[in-house]
Amino acid sequence: MSQKADIALIGLAVMGQNLILNMDSKGYVVCAYNRTVDKVDQFLNNEAKGTKVIGAKSLEDMVNKLKAPRKVMLLVKAGSAVDDFINKLVPLLSPGDVIIDGGNSEYQDTTRRSDELKLKKILYVGCGVSGGEEGARHGPSLMPGGNPEAWPLVKDIFQSICAKSNNEPCCEWVGEGGAGHFVKMVHNGIEYGDMQLICEAYHIMKSLGLTQDQMAEQFGKWNTEELDSFLIEITRDILKYKDDKGFLLERIRDTAGQKGTGKWTAIAALEYGIPVTLIGEAVFSRCLSALQSERVLASKQLKGPEVKPKVDNLATYLNHMKHALYCAKIVSYAQGFMLLREAAKENKWNLNYGGIALMWRGGCIIRSVFLGNIKEAFQRNPTLSNLLLDDFFKKAIESGQQSWRQVVSNAFLWGIPVPAMSTALSFYDGYRTEKLPANLLQAQRDYFGAHTYELLGQEGKFVHTNWTGTGGNVSASTYLA
Repeated sequence: MSQKADIALIGLAVMGQNLILNMDSKGYVVCAYNRTVDKVDQFLNNEAKGTKVIGAKSLEDMVNKLKAPRKVMLLVKAGSAVDDFINKLVPLLSPGDVIIDGGNSEYQDTTRRSDELKLKKILYVGCGVSGGEEGARHGPSLMPGGNPEAWPLVKDIFQSICAKSNNEPCCEWVGEGGAGHFVKMVHNGIEYGDMQLICEAYHIMKSLGLTQDQMAEQFGKWNTEELDSFLIEITRDILKYKDDKGFLLERIRDTAGQKGTGKWTAIAALEYGIPVTLIGEAVFSRCLSALQSERVLASKQLKGPEVKPKVDNLATYLNHMKHALYCAKIVSYAQGFMLLREAAKENKWNLNYGGIALMWRGGCIIRSVFLGNIKEAFQRNPTLSNLLLDDFFKKAIESGQQSWRQVVSNAFLWGIPVPAMSTALSFYDGYRTEKLPANLLQAQRDYFGAHTYELLGQEGKFVHTNWTGTGGNVSASTYLA
């Protein structure tokens, strides 16, 4: 009798293939299946040749080749394709079997699927997978959530194939329902923010007349300091890259695409009432980049400052830029963890914030030394309400904020857009302001809509004023009656 597989994986695009090869390299027997069955044979005869990977010609064939309890992982396009496969798999599976969605599904869908399958006694896992094709092959960051009864059944496989940071696996159980995919969504939103901040730094450098070699050298230097990260590293490599026509970067069209997870993060921030402003600006920056033809037309008609970007001491200014980038990055992660905390409260998830930082410390796109500092912050204080209040990050912003303000101010005076860097600074100033002008906003709302307001020292008691008459204050209950 042929050997039974430990797990099956459906979806043989690059990510799926590499994840299968990763599992195989860790000693697991994997059954590969794809909707286009010919692709299974192609994979077995090429990339998987010489491995223990086995193939399946149908879902029934795949299920029959699995050890019980069966574990089936989906790496297919989010949305209806996931539901279609679930509907086809359920009649073939037995109580206690596990379905794992490793795609970028919306967390609400994962919550729904987990609840529906629980009624059918099928264990469902929504697992965020980050790291791209290289991470999938050699060690991704994995963020599993869903039915907790599934975790003991998939833990060994997941923690074997994931990235490691100081020998600790970058994978731990996140929480019930859609918790895993929510954490992955926020990860992707932060990724949008990190990329936008780096692009803004690049734009300023370019406007100051630095060559690509000079910029690459600077990013390389930053990658040995507090900004040490995967995204800084690849930016250095991109800036250095030449082909037979010269630097490739200058020939790439300046319009950015998106797959939706950044937008989902911004929408979730609005739904939960958390000011995740930097990620929002990063998403809108991609939207603005897509208006290329309009921008080209506007550039010929709309005037900006006449002053040319210039600094007296380039080395000093580049150091200012490093601090500005670092301070804005702190705010971005602070906002992301604020959103995680609020979602956890609303959904009754018991999130381990230091553990999440560890999961992001290796294998994923936002991996950086910086995440180790976040993990340590939550180790020092598991109930920390905001990263900005941790001593380490507080000192970092205290030492870097004048540089941050300098860079943002200069960018505005030079007419260089820095939406992410500047909104981060505005958030920081708003968060540290004891009394914001929202008292006037509340008065305005009461004036035109009788929305009522609270008086200082009388919180919880809502009153309305007749702002055009002499009636004075009226209690909300009296007025609304």
